[in-house]
Amino acid sequence: MTKTEMTEKEALLRLSALCSQSERCTWELDEKMRRWSMDADARQRVLDRLKELRFVDDERYARAFVRDKIRYNKWGRRKVEQALWAKRIGEDVRQKVLDEVADADYLAVLRPLLKSRARAIGGADSRERTRRLVRFALGRGFGYGLVRQCIDVPDDICGDDC
Repeated sequence: MTKTEMTEKEALLRLSALCSQSERCTWELDEKMRRWSMDADARQRVLDRLKELRFVDDERYARAFVRDKIRYNKWGRRKVEQALWAKRIGEDVRQKVLDEVADADYLAVLRPLLKSRARAIGGADSRERTRRLVRFALGRGFGYGLVRQCIDVPDDICGDDC
């Protein structure tokens, strides 16, 4: 056995153990192998084997990533999309997974966020309060249309109609 084969086997074992613990994307695993100074051909063979064994699947990863970022980090579509782009998830996979999320899911996250933020803003005048809420929500990655749906509800920001 040559040193390269042993390195590939070690990498395969380490990465399969890592993928067993939580979802990983192809790019993360490739970066890890790059830090281990593996050559490009060896990295590709290991990634192909991990895909074949279903340890890594970018679409499955993207679904879990999107679900977690919306639910726990309270991110909007745009911010999630940028994070997936940074993870080198393909455009087709990104769009497919993001299109599966309904606007109602984003609104369910946005409502309590805006209510909480509105309380924190406190006594600012109406125009200033709206401007700050919109800026806050856009910074979280929510689309302007969704934000306006919640803010345009009179008296109670993000009332039952939002």
